[in-house]
Amino acid sequence: MFRTLTIALTLGLTAAPFAAPPALAQDGPLRIEITDGVVEPMPIAIPPFFGDDEVARKVRDVVAADLTGTGLFREIPADAQIARPDAFTDAIAYEDWRAINAQALVTAEVMQEGENISVKFRMFDVFAGQPQGDGMQFDARAGDWRRAAHKIADQIYSRLTGEGPYFDSRVAFVQETGPKNARIKRIGVMDYDGANPLWMTDSSSLVLAPQFSPDGKSLLYVSYDSGFPQIRVMDVASVTSRPLTQGGDSMAFAPRYSPDGRWIVYSLEKGGNTDIYLMDAATGAQRALTASPSIETSPSFSPDGRRIVFESDRSGTPQLYIVGLDGGEPTRISFGQGRYGSPAWSPKGDMIAYTHQVGDKFHIGVMRTDGSDEKDLTESFLDEGPTWAPNGRVVMFTRVAPGGNGQPRLHSVDITGRNMRPLDLDFAASDPSWGPLMP
Repeated sequence: MFRTLTIALTLGLTAAPFAAPPALAQDGPLRIEITDGVVEPMPIAIPPFFGDDEVARKVRDVVAADLTGTGLFREIPADAQIARPDAFTDAIAYEDWRAINAQALVTAEVMQEGENISVKFRMFDVFAGQPQGDGMQFDARAGDWRRAAHKIADQIYSRLTGEGPYFDSRVAFVQETGPKNARIKRIGVMDYDGANPLWMTDSSSLVLAPQFSPDGKSLLYVSYDSGFPQIRVMDVASVTSRPLTQGGDSMAFAPRYSPDGRWIVYSLEKGGNTDIYLMDAATGAQRALTASPSIETSPSFSPDGRRIVFESDRSGTPQLYIVGLDGGEPTRISFGQGRYGSPAWSPKGDMIAYTHQVGDKFHIGVMRTDGSDEKDLTESFLDEGPTWAPNGRVVMFTRVAPGGNGQPRLHSVDITGRNMRPLDLDFAASDPSWGPLMP
């Protein structure tokens, strides 16, 4: 049985209505758990896809790169595969795949007709000797072949892990050029794996901290075009922006949307004091959430939109606190050694990621929302600014190399801390913001 999902959304191209995403199969016996105990990747076979040779090869390679890039799967080499079918509809010789220890098998066919492609795929539990879930068909414009590949990889990942997908998503970031004391910066948007970068601002003024809206259609960011940091909002499709805060003698920074997009939380410095403010995204009306002589910054909403985690030095050193939308006395949740900052609440709601400085080392860490189970995932000269993947199981961050010419680079790491990888970019980048899954 095949289900069909039409992919038609790409920046700058014509959009068409989307079919409702199909439900995932729930009865598959093959399942990998994402826990600290995952050490040996699951062997998976992805033989060459049938159909148009060039497009099929590219789609297959992206699917394989997505899956193996998680660290949870190991691709069985092509020269070890002894039972490749001759056609997409051929029966599966499970015994031959078991002989090379393949636990999961993916077969697919990619056909191109004019400006459109059609991708069918099936997945099999080799040891159970049966399909795992329904086959699916994705129809897309030929230029969207990478999105079709990400959609397939998302389906496979979710069926094998039980976790939400994250490959068909985008990341906003800041490209950096020039020496450290004279950096030129502009905002870009790219696929989660660094492909297809699009530039959203020029380099005429300093820009920082882009943040996707929950629907992925807008970007908040900080601009110095007035001479002081102020918040602007950009429509991603039209690449046009407008100011949300005005200059004067105040500075506004570190903006983030609420999960429903109704509110914007940010830091505002007035008269030498910095507090957390809440703005109605539609009307611009704002009010203070904190009122303390300390520095309060880097706010981030909980997924239910009822609480905000932020950084404050009210206890003497930067620590993490949680406050409700009605204000009141914040609750401190970090108590370890060193300094904590730039918290980001997981989309699943179960964890908070943060930057942790201890001595001369920086870490990206995670803790539960009550401050328990604290764990550093990375360690380097300077790691900072974590942002969560849509499934809440992978974090992207900025790593800066030491030295006067040290460049920032984007890395990702999963919640086990065992699968840290640099993004394959040919430019320096910082301030990542992971957007939602594409529709």
